[in-house]
Amino acid sequence: MTATTSFQILAFILLVIFLAYVVMIMVPFVRLRPMQDGDAGAFEWHIFVPCRDEAAVIGGTLDHLRETFPQAHVWAIDDASDDETAAIVKAAMARDTMVHLVSRVRPDARQGKGAALNAAYKALCSWLPATADHTNIIVVVVDADGRLSDNALTQAAGPKAFVDDQVGAAQVSVWMSNRDDPAPVPGNVSKFKQWWGRYLIRMQDIEFRTTITAMQSLRSRTLTVGLGGNGQFARLSALDRITEEAETPWHSALLEDYELGLNVMLVGYISVFLHSAHVEQEGLPTTGRLLTQRTRWCQGGMQCAAYLPQIFTSEYIPNVGALEASYFLLMPFAELLGLIVWPTVFITMIAAGSLWTGGLSAWFLASWWLLPLIVLTGIVPFAIWPILYRKRAARHVSWAAVAGWALGYWIYTYQSYVCVVRALYRLVTGRTGWAKTRRNQEADRHLVAREV
Repeated sequence: MTATTSFQILAFILLVIFLAYVVMIMVPFVRLRPMQDGDAGAFEWHIFVPCRDEAAVIGGTLDHLRETFPQAHVWAIDDASDDETAAIVKAAMARDTMVHLVSRVRPDARQGKGAALNAAYKALCSWLPATADHTNIIVVVVDADGRLSDNALTQAAGPKAFVDDQVGAAQVSVWMSNRDDPAPVPGNVSKFKQWWGRYLIRMQDIEFRTTITAMQSLRSRTLTVGLGGNGQFARLSALDRITEEAETPWHSALLEDYELGLNVMLVGYISVFLHSAHVEQEGLPTTGRLLTQRTRWCQGGMQCAAYLPQIFTSEYIPNVGALEASYFLLMPFAELLGLIVWPTVFITMIAAGSLWTGGLSAWFLASWWLLPLIVLTGIVPFAIWPILYRKRAARHVSWAAVAGWALGYWIYTYQSYVCVVRALYRLVTGRTGWAKTRRNQEADRHLVAREV
């Protein structure tokens, strides 16, 4: 077997696996039905809000959480902010005894989101009475710009969520709060930058409300629902169990949310996806900030691949769940492989075809059928999601606009190849520092990023 043949076989296998996965996530997605609410009063709720230089948004978030969920305690974690974050939280505490401040100082501070959440976990456990029933206490993680839907707690208290003692964690859907903002880029910028910002935000909204929701819908069946950094729920007793095994609930991976979900499963609980509730967060309107965020996510997924041996040997994770988790965790490495395989196959195919037919133009005329095949297998699997998005979230949008979204979403997905290369470079060079992306309101400030 020649090297060219080997690459062609590998390319075919990668394509078949990808197309099969698209079908597998799409089927449960189109069959989603509303989930039943429960009695939020049956549980005690504590909302953790990690904060690092969040003065631009934290005040509004605290007000929203307390007004929307008056039964919930809110714990703001100030991770050694350089702005007025702590002062804003203290002012809220003076008005409301259900608001709490967890202060972190250097050198322990600024060690990543997981470390900040661990500090809040310790503070909560110290604050609770010794007789507290941790099985009925639910911890919720919300970003400093997050807006939980009004039904988030009742959905989490539903019959398919924490009413079931086996459920240790849950994740709601994620929407972009600025998806309809006509001028999402702060400051006096060009019309093109505003258009580009609107495009990026819409693509992120489509991504989360279709593709990622579809992935979570499949995971609901394989019992491998992934947790996100925003809109994450966890039973306190599940966090306790993880702490018994590994000292802290959240660990050091840059994808600490997904890592927590893995540990929830490994200690014997299951996670569920609450698709009928959601959390809104800011979409990123600039390329640099988006790539910074996605590179961190990709690197975190690569770090979590170290859990694969535990996943396959765990008595709690079914075989189908282990396969689904493996696909997700190995996806960055498959993309790196694809960066080599796909160009190689394409170039050798053109070269061999040109020699066989007697010229490049002759080969193109003889191989016209490749174009619809490329569209069907390489574009349609991505372009289909904006069509489904219109049905669920944007019925008022014209089909012409949706066609533009379809093409734009296919192009948007190629950012993952940029991010996976950057993530690999950071991984092999030992760069594991947490890079925090600034909020959109901070128009006059630079991207806050500190490398360790």
